[in-house]
Amino acid sequence: MEPCPEDEEQSVAALKAQLTQDGYQIFDYVDPDSGDTVVMQQYYMAFLKAGPNRSQNKAQADSLQKLHLEHLGKMYAEGYADISGPFGDDGEIRGVTIYNVPTLKMADSLANSDPMVQAGRLVIEIHPWWAAKGFPLR
Repeated sequence: MEPCPEDEEQSVAALKAQLTQDGYQIFDYVDPDSGDTVVMQQYYMAFLKAGPNRSQNKAQADSLQKLHLEHLGKMYAEGYADISGPFGDDGEIRGVTIYNVPTLKMADSLANSDPMVQAGRLVIEIHPWWAAKGFPLR
């Protein structure tokens, strides 16, 4: 049984109300192809860049990497981050995390609590980023 348009409208309205109540920045539009209402939410994309203190020995760097991965896993498990991962080159930008939180202040605090950042091996650069709520990567 397909959802009726009224159910979809109520579902979209409920989603918008909840996101707004939780402090998220949102807007919506009607997709011209499907006729569906798409809710756009502001996320925060944190770029993890090479920091000024990269002189750790291998054992220290390995320990920091373990703590870093634990931190990112915790951010995902607690619902603060939707996706994280390293870049495949050896450039200045080492990786990215997309934070699903309502404010820049919160994203900045979470990103800067990363042990790699606290050790100076990485630094954070955060930008607001808009994406359709609930759309998967493909």
